Amino acid sequence: MPLTSTLYGIAALLCVGGLSIALTRWATASRIVYGLCFGLSLFLFVMAVIPRGAVELTTILPLGLPWIGLHFRIDVLSAFFLAVINLGGAAVSLYAIGYSAHEKHPSRILPFFPAFLVGMNLVLLADDAFGFLVAWEFMSLSSWALVIAHHRNEENRRAGIIYLIMASFGTLSLLMAFGLLAGSVGGYAFSSIREAVHDPWTSGLVLALLLLGAGSKAGLVPLHIWLPLAHPAAPSHVSALMSGVMTKVAIYGFIRVVFDLLGMPAFWWSIPLLILGALTAVLGILYATIERDLKKLLAYSTVENIGIIFIALGLALAFKAQNMGLPAALAFTAALFHVFNHSLFKSLLFFGAGAVQVATGERDIERLGGLIHAMPRTAFLFLGGCLAISALPPLNGFVSEWLMFQAILLSPSLSPWILKLIIPAAGVALALSAALCAGCFVRAFGITFLGRARSFAVKSAHEADIWSFTAMAGLLTLCLLAGVIPSFMIHTITPAAELLVSGHMPAQVGIPWLSIVPIAESRSSYNGLLIFIFIAFSALVAVRIIHGFGSRALRRGSAWDCGYPDPSLLTQYSGSSFAQPIRRIFRNTVFIAQDHLDMPRPGDTRPARFEVDIRDRVVETIYTPIAASINFCADRLDKLHFLPIRGYLSLVFITLVALLLVVAIWR
Repeated sequence: MPLTSTLYGIAALLCVGGLSIALTRWATASRIVYGLCFGLSLFLFVMAVIPRGAVELTTILPLGLPWIGLHFRIDVLSAFFLAVINLGGAAVSLYAIGYSAHEKHPSRILPFFPAFLVGMNLVLLADDAFGFLVAWEFMSLSSWALVIAHHRNEENRRAGIIYLIMASFGTLSLLMAFGLLAGSVGGYAFSSIREAVHDPWTSGLVLALLLLGAGSKAGLVPLHIWLPLAHPAAPSHVSALMSGVMTKVAIYGFIRVVFDLLGMPAFWWSIPLLILGALTAVLGILYATIERDLKKLLAYSTVENIGIIFIALGLALAFKAQNMGLPAALAFTAALFHVFNHSLFKSLLFFGAGAVQVATGERDIERLGGLIHAMPRTAFLFLGGCLAISALPPLNGFVSEWLMFQAILLSPSLSPWILKLIIPAAGVALALSAALCAGCFVRAFGITFLGRARSFAVKSAHEADIWSFTAMAGLLTLCLLAGVIPSFMIHTITPAAELLVSGHMPAQVGIPWLSIVPIAESRSSYNGLLIFIFIAFSALVAVRIIHGFGSRALRRGSAWDCGYPDPSLLTQYSGSSFAQPIRRIFRNTVFIAQDHLDMPRPGDTRPARFEVDIRDRVVETIYTPIAASINFCADRLDKLHFLPIRGYLSLVFITLVALLLVVAIWR
């Protein structure tokens, strides 16, 4: 039985975490643990993709709350996310076999890595609120332990504190949401919640709490502040697991409650999703465009992609509320397809960033450059990930975003006038974020791998190990396959769309030449295979013409100076130069950016200096005042430690009277 086998696989992963403690002193402990995680993740992936049609598998274990137990369930939605999570877990485990050789303190990571995988899997299987919240908290705490693995660094400790605060806030929001769903009866099983009738105000409050709880874990603006801190602090393979995999668990939690447990939606539910999704997509990619730290850049890019997914989910809610099955299925399919796509290319890009950091010891792209000579294979694979995340055909990122635009084009058929205004605006934000994303990753790849080395560390760089190369190559291959033959992925997502939005796209598998048709062949279609063949054929013909008709004589001449005749490495076009237009346009709106120029007077031989100070406006506007208020209150309340006994007794008396008044008024 797949559900029983899946639970056994999760239990085995938990045992691997315990085994890693016993193997701490072994030199091969990392390879053994990550190898076992790779095998078990593949096993769980196979269990998830076993065809079961629309059959739901359930079981109850005598654990947890008395007389209630833990409920577990696999349906088409959880099976899809189990496949995504465990495919990502297998890729990360394979990469970590090689990456762990460079880890100074593996014993701080090994016990928590399989525990992190266990927590994510249990969230997807949970069929009651208690099990869901326990698994969610287990996932959060194990990932927090991985974030602070290098805790001697002050920035890492700060990242761990902020991550723990945001995780606790998210769990509290989810706890209150499930409390409202269970009501006074206290039916915490999802089956009981699904059958209950909820008041409109209850549904609206649950939606708001879900946006806070799941949104904080996924990275919705303004709850995203932990991502650009935690991802650089964690080891690269953990960053890939958090960004490419864990954020999808948060999306699953949101879909499970809003699309499944809350019942039929109202049209206005889609409005906060569309607004927050558009805001998140644009702000995330703008911050990524000006970021110098390669891993922070990828973290902000994750924020952008989470916004894209929430735009699609908002579209699906709007169409579902209007009983428009086909458009709802189209938008929902686009959202889940992008969930799968992002898990692939974002993990690939974090792997590439980890390979660069291991080879050079640097994450600052301003200190890199020219790595394509020392790391040609990594450069090629990283370039493939950049093309995929930039939504360029024939790779997979293009397909999911193209499906979203097809759903947006159907929005005029919606009745509410406010949606007719908001959805086109969200479409503009989606198009803007796609264009900015392409520019962002031109900058990331060009400054990192092209040009000349900007520091001595780059000159001693070496190619990634075979394990890392295999993991990256496998993910890029999947990106290409999902983009060339997307009909199979759409066919896989169709049962989940039928279950949650009561609609489905036209059957894609039987369409000639592996084309995909979102609505009807007469309206629009896309054929990734033909585009791939055309691109490959055109490239081969161009190479043939150049080599066939070009001169084979060896010629030497001075290199094009790119506008800087000075041979100094510092005169190269830099990442800051590339991002300067974006920084100056949005310096007074999106960012808080200040340029500091120190230009010596004529005759002064000291060098000129130019520095840019960039701060997150969301942090400065929302979180800095909150932190200052908390510190102010803490300083005042600290005086309570020095009260005499009469002061303490007075406080107890005042508190008792206040509580009695509350009870009297409440009754």
